[in-house]
Amino acid sequence: MTTSRRQFLAGLLATGLVPTPTWADAGSPQFLSAAALTDGRYVLCGIGAGQNILFQIPLPARGHAAAAHPTRPEAVAFARRPGTFAIVIDCLSGKPKATMTAPEGRHFYGHGAFSSDGQWLFTTENDYEAGQGRVGVWDVPAGYVRVDEFASGGVGPHDVKRLPGTETLVIANGGIDTHPDSGRAKLNIATMAPNLSYVRNGQLIETVALDPSLHKNSIRHLDVSASGVVAFGMQWQGGGDVSVLAGMHQLGGQAELLTAPADQLRDMRGYVGSISFSPDAALVATTSPVGGVVQIYDVDGKALMQRVTAADAGGVAACDAGFIITTGFGELGQIDQGELRLAKMAELAWDNHIVPVGV
Repeated sequence: MTTSRRQFLAGLLATGLVPTPTWADAGSPQFLSAAALTDGRYVLCGIGAGQNILFQIPLPARGHAAAAHPTRPEAVAFARRPGTFAIVIDCLSGKPKATMTAPEGRHFYGHGAFSSDGQWLFTTENDYEAGQGRVGVWDVPAGYVRVDEFASGGVGPHDVKRLPGTETLVIANGGIDTHPDSGRAKLNIATMAPNLSYVRNGQLIETVALDPSLHKNSIRHLDVSASGVVAFGMQWQGGGDVSVLAGMHQLGGQAELLTAPADQLRDMRGYVGSISFSPDAALVATTSPVGGVVQIYDVDGKALMQRVTAADAGGVAACDAGFIITTGFGELGQIDQGELRLAKMAELAWDNHIVPVGV
């Protein structure tokens, strides 16, 4: 969508001459992703179904993930953890709409999720003096005003998703305690205890932890299938090799780990940057920017099916062809029928996540 058309529509909206805008008015982006430009500036990009960049909107600092409003062309771009700000962006006008500031004693972890009706935004946060995870509740119609918070069910909540067709949140409590005074230092590796927690109406309804031998495997990133199965990716904080870096869980069931041969798992260097189901939920893809590899698991067999080399591969999400991939070298492409096709789309470096719009 051109800047002039965006400004024209924004002007009509201001006069009340057009209905409430939708994502179609912003060019129908399929994905959002934060990126860094070569001149040191940061942007939030809208990416179309044809993998074209529809818009680039300035950010005041490096972004991490974004949350897309379910109906309006509006996105919340979160600062890289442990950030204390998030910017609400009108993707029609290309201008900031509001700034969200973490309350005193809190910092964001870079992720958030909307309620199904878009009336509420939930943000993963750290109560860093208590060393406990919190989820902030923000009133969207009031202008993203913070109105409440509740316990995340663990320490270091990172990613958060809403289960489809419900208001239940699943939260990846990574188990790692941090404090702004220590930057990104991890303060409790010896005692960390990651888990998945499920929260409904602010109340914890289920917590899932892995075997104690995996207590240094930080549960970090999530995807959720249409049927409510959660895929989770982990980051190993222990010494030596890790035995697993991904798993699945469904509310009320048992966690199931996705296995891979030791030598191929070693290629991930203990780090899952993003995770995604395929469109039919038959496959799960994990990326490792530090390992420069994408690994694809068969859901039925719960085992590694394919490995694809992609330097600094960060973002992954489902697309019509299979998976869309972004890299820190500005490449954007897809894995289709097991084949990776990447092209450099712009002079930028994509951050770790590519976020679907309208999910």
